[in-house]
Amino acid sequence: MKVDKKGHTTTIRNTQFNTADFHQKFMHEYNSYKSQNLIIDLTYDKALSMADIKLFLDLSKNHHIEKKSLVLVTDAINLNDIPNKLTVVPTLLEAHDIIEMEEIERDLGF
Repeated sequence: MKVDKKGHTTTIRNTQFNTADFHQKFMHEYNSYKSQNLIIDLTYDKALSMADIKLFLDLSKNHHIEKKSLVLVTDAINLNDIPNKLTVVPTLLEAHDIIEMEEIERDLGF
């Protein structure tokens, strides 16, 4: 797991290649990241399944309740199949753009 913090956003990269194990390790450390906007980079796991993506569903709901963004990055899944409660994009640049837009929406009271 590689962590990179820039401003109000923390990017966490899966370097484990097994998303289920990565999710478990991340959840043990989540308290140290819960006050940040999070980008979870899953691009290294080319065998990523929809079940792996859905592991982050509860985390995403809870993170949004705290008025923070959580964006998953992968190009291994058909984005049309993603549950509505998850934000998944194919690139890190798009993830940063989504977080900036959500920050603006929160600042405007949406």
